[in-house]
Amino acid sequence: MKTPICADLGIDIPVFAFTHCRDVVVEVSRAGGLGVLGAVGFTAEQLKQELDWIDANMGDYPYGVDIVIPQKYEGADDMNADDMLEKLEAMIPQAHRDFAEKLLGDHGVPPFSDESGPKGGLLGWTEDTARPLLDEALKRDNVVLIANALGTPPVEIIDEIHQTGRKVAALCGKAKHALKHKQAGVDIVIAQGSEGGGHTGDVGSIVLWKQVIDAIHPTPVLAAGGIGNGQQMLAAMAMGAAGVWTGSIWLAVEEAEAEPAEKQSYFDATEEDTVRSRSFTGKPGRMLKNVWTDAWEGPESPGYLPMPLQGMVTFDAMRRTKRYAGVGECQKVGFNPVGQVVGQMQQVETCRKVIARLLTEYVDALALLNRQMP
Repeated sequence: MKTPICADLGIDIPVFAFTHCRDVVVEVSRAGGLGVLGAVGFTAEQLKQELDWIDANMGDYPYGVDIVIPQKYEGADDMNADDMLEKLEAMIPQAHRDFAEKLLGDHGVPPFSDESGPKGGLLGWTEDTARPLLDEALKRDNVVLIANALGTPPVEIIDEIHQTGRKVAALCGKAKHALKHKQAGVDIVIAQGSEGGGHTGDVGSIVLWKQVIDAIHPTPVLAAGGIGNGQQMLAAMAMGAAGVWTGSIWLAVEEAEAEPAEKQSYFDATEEDTVRSRSFTGKPGRMLKNVWTDAWEGPESPGYLPMPLQGMVTFDAMRRTKRYAGVGECQKVGFNPVGQVVGQMQQVETCRKVIARLLTEYVDALALLNRQMP
């Protein structure tokens, strides 16, 4: 199966895998799809190390890098890079820090001793913190795609990426956002329905995909949100999608670096066990529902802060619950972003087996439909 986007990016099949694990990036690209490394959470030096490893193990296969450069965030209009961190930290009420720390302590999550992460927990949520990540990605010959996970990238950055010969992609949750992407010069729009994991809107995939495809034709659209098997992939392609953008199904593969306890939490969950919550980043994101998400909605909650302040409050919780996933009651307060497709995730598979399964199910589903034609 090939669509024009395959020729544009030098891939064999239009399956895109968003992941924070370098091993998954390599294995998916080597299997014919396009692995896309999520750079949020890395410092520039850490991203350099990850991309160095990918380049050393990838061969000539292409891959992508996903960054976050939102045009709107707290302090965007009146702060510069030199004093941004200090001013943002001063805006965080102590009650929010205390509330997060109490949740972690009450459930036995050990403190984090490694200070190598992004200073202050900004995580690349601003243009100033994302800029060094983009610069590092653009140094790599095999990077063919830069994706922006929140909103329309600044036009000057789109132009800069285009000047290097690379494609720009951006996610959207509404047709009007897709039109803004197209007007700004984005090459590929990723339409993610509400079922998807991580930051996502409230429009369902089966509605959103077709609306976006029709609204911005002939700009290629990747369907995202709720794709975990070949049948769902066929549904997206039947609407005119140029390919599929997947994320959740790579969280518990053999190559994923997640701790066994985190992977098991996905296997234990059903499609009813996720929730859209602002509790980790300040913007609605779908994740496993647990004590943490409930507490931030409860009567004792200090309330959500806007991005990037909420993420600065919860950054320590994110890294501690990842590092110590199997300790104490960590999974009750863990940050596990995943889509409703989690109910289909039952066992550990290799990346190559997932790709093969997607394609086999796609072909079988297509054959079934063809047999139903008179």
